[in-house]
Amino acid sequence: MQITSGILKQFADTTVEKITRANFDIMAAYLRGSLVMGDDPLMGNTTDIDLVFIHTDTPRTSRKILRLTDEVHLDIEHHSQIKYLKGRELRVHPRMGPSLYNAQVLYDPQHFLDFTIATVRGMFHREDHTIIRVRSLADNARRSWMELQNSPTISNQQTVTEYLKIIEDTANALSLLAGEPLTDRRFLTAFAKRVQSLDQPGMYAGLMGLLGAPRVEVETLHDWVSVWNTTYNATSITQRPAQIHQYRRDYYLMAFKALLAGEKPKDVLWPLLHTWTQVAGCLPEGDPAFLRWQTAFEQLGLLGVDFPERIKALDIYLEQVEERIENWAFEHGA
Repeated sequence: MQITSGILKQFADTTVEKITRANFDIMAAYLRGSLVMGDDPLMGNTTDIDLVFIHTDTPRTSRKILRLTDEVHLDIEHHSQIKYLKGRELRVHPRMGPSLYNAQVLYDPQHFLDFTIATVRGMFHREDHTIIRVRSLADNARRSWMELQNSPTISNQQTVTEYLKIIEDTANALSLLAGEPLTDRRFLTAFAKRVQSLDQPGMYAGLMGLLGAPRVEVETLHDWVSVWNTTYNATSITQRPAQIHQYRRDYYLMAFKALLAGEKPKDVLWPLLHTWTQVAGCLPEGDPAFLRWQTAFEQLGLLGVDFPERIKALDIYLEQVEERIENWAFEHGA
């Protein structure tokens, strides 16, 4: 079957109809993600369909991953209506704001969601609203960096997770000045375009340095993708969080291969390292697969004796991002 945006949207419509017919506490449902952004949703001939269902009460589960085909899965989040009552606050939320601004409503018989989205979209791109979203992420990154800096210098899977989260918030803070939040698989590819549009192309190289790109060759990255797969298969299905659910394995694996075959193969670093760290967190530290992850991250300088220097470099990079944000605010009167 040839996968097209039209077919994917039919999948979304059918899913919403089926789930709302069986669940009377659902008030609304919407589609978000690449399928409503006008981007090519396929990467390595795989994709997901991002759906959100809004419930009258607190839902029993917050996220489900459901298989449609070998190439396509549903990524469904369940939210309480309480989360959507304050549209003006959502407008300046760094993640919910852009998500709702671009959302496609698929079910909303009471027009509850229509009202919220109308509020979010009103003056969404006004400079003072943009800078609130941007500063929120930058402030989160700075607070997290302070906590990491002041914590005992223990280099383990948890500290790497915190380090990567700071990078994620820092890169998104800068990216929100020129577009939408970055997605996992196209994180570095999209970031390079965003900073280019901001006339700050050097920020891409800086981010690659924080991920250890200069320390690794493309051939090694090919090997690491195979190790990632081995590590993934070493974890129990019940151990994996939704982000690395069994139905998302090929979603990432095929994307890795597509990135490695592209013009900038090292753009695979973000999705590879981000998901590999989550997978490693499902294993005991003495497991051979965990030790392979550990060795790779020590080579990148993201573990071991070089990690304190990487934290210092992250501080400098974050200062540069904060400076560029304030310059943007001054230039735009925000």
